[in-house]
Amino acid sequence: MDKDEEKLAAYVQKFNEQDEELFRQHVGNEEACAWMKEQIPYFECSDAEAEETWYFRWWVYRKHIKKTPEGFIITEFLPDVPWAGAYNSINCAAGHHISEGRWLRGGNTYLEDYLRFWLKGSGDVRSYSTWIADALYQYCLARGDFQIAVELLPDLIRNYEQWECTHQHKSGLFWSNDDRDAMEYSISGDGLRPTLNSYLYADARAIARIAGLGGDREHEAMFYRKAEKLKKLVQEKLWDREAGFFKVYPLKSRETDVTDWDFSKTDPEKNVCEEIGFLPWLFELPDAGYERAFRYLRSEQGFEAPYGPTTAGRGHKNFMAEHPEHECLWNGPSWPFATTQTLHALANVLKDYRQDYVTKQDFDMLFSRYTHSHYRVDENGKRVNWLDENLDPFTGEWLSRKILENWKWREEKGGYERGKDYNHSAYADIVISKIFGVEPQEDGTVRIRPMIPDNWEYCRLSGLNCQGRELSICMDRTGETYGKRGMQIRWED
Repeated sequence: MDKDEEKLAAYVQKFNEQDEELFRQHVGNEEACAWMKEQIPYFECSDAEAEETWYFRWWVYRKHIKKTPEGFIITEFLPDVPWAGAYNSINCAAGHHISEGRWLRGGNTYLEDYLRFWLKGSGDVRSYSTWIADALYQYCLARGDFQIAVELLPDLIRNYEQWECTHQHKSGLFWSNDDRDAMEYSISGDGLRPTLNSYLYADARAIARIAGLGGDREHEAMFYRKAEKLKKLVQEKLWDREAGFFKVYPLKSRETDVTDWDFSKTDPEKNVCEEIGFLPWLFELPDAGYERAFRYLRSEQGFEAPYGPTTAGRGHKNFMAEHPEHECLWNGPSWPFATTQTLHALANVLKDYRQDYVTKQDFDMLFSRYTHSHYRVDENGKRVNWLDENLDPFTGEWLSRKILENWKWREEKGGYERGKDYNHSAYADIVISKIFGVEPQEDGTVRIRPMIPDNWEYCRLSGLNCQGRELSICMDRTGETYGKRGMQIRWED
């Protein structure tokens, strides 16, 4: 057994020993080590918690691989919850599931079933908003094979057209309910939200690219036009010029008229900067000139918190307001779902935009805080690896878990430890695609644009399945760990 295998085995033993395996799906704890050895890339790092969190997140991910009569799916909750669809499926985090799982050596085994489930099977792909076409396109880039994307192109087009039928406002923007964005009890509430509009911009762009790869010039041109129109509308209508931020334009329904696009005239109870204002940069929607929004990221009147970022601006009077009957709030608590999106958006701004509002050190700090949030102190005072729903942004306590425990784990809320091992975000994909900077291209090449945290003395990613080959990248600041200073990149046989 080599060093990587020994380290993997030690991590899995630790995770298994501290785990209460309440629900077993396709790969149980006793099979976790063998499965991870076969499927995941190895990661080594001078930051011990980042390395441990990498293995912990893969250990959690495999818990959510579920075999169904329609093939494999990836679940969000391990216990059955009343609001889920077929086989306990929920689509809102499907984009995260696919972006993370695309790096598995056997990712096609799981994800192609999963994609067909949402687009051709019994999965309700519009139950919540998500970015399914973009996730499929990114999956195909990583695999180096667009066959499934071309196969599913008619279903992607049909899905987009259904969104237009049911959610498009007369302005051309898309209206959504905050609950259907999986962001219930947000301060802004329902309206023309940066969420669905950013997702459908990304989907339109992805559909255009897939159509082009399949030789469908009509839909290629049509969906590029849709993407450009939506981009223009988001920048014109959802940008609060005074605040310098993308916001929800509150509307009770998609039939509500807007006569004056002026945020100062909207209800002050709902007029707020929220973390979803960074979402357009997740897909590089904004043109240059909007980057001043990121000055809020590290501001105490914005989203700054030791276990943040917060999901709502701290300066609003309804920040962190309690709700007597609901445990999952998006009015301030920190959600790994949103932190994942913000980290990607921030990395894109740092790599592809010229601005003076945020630095790579801000990214390093935010990623470090995200890493260090993957723990809780158990009833015996022991610090254990943990992933749950949302966090108190100031203490790091898993907030919805605390509320549900105080409510005696109500069955109608999902029962005992509902949120344990919650698969609603990503981690490994941030390390691979942003920190190591692995960017597969349509022509079969791979662009590498790393942004290694300044406090990492060394790091290594090996056995990464990328476009049908295995890629290894290492960085050593002194040359003492890997025998050579700087970065080394190689394809493995």
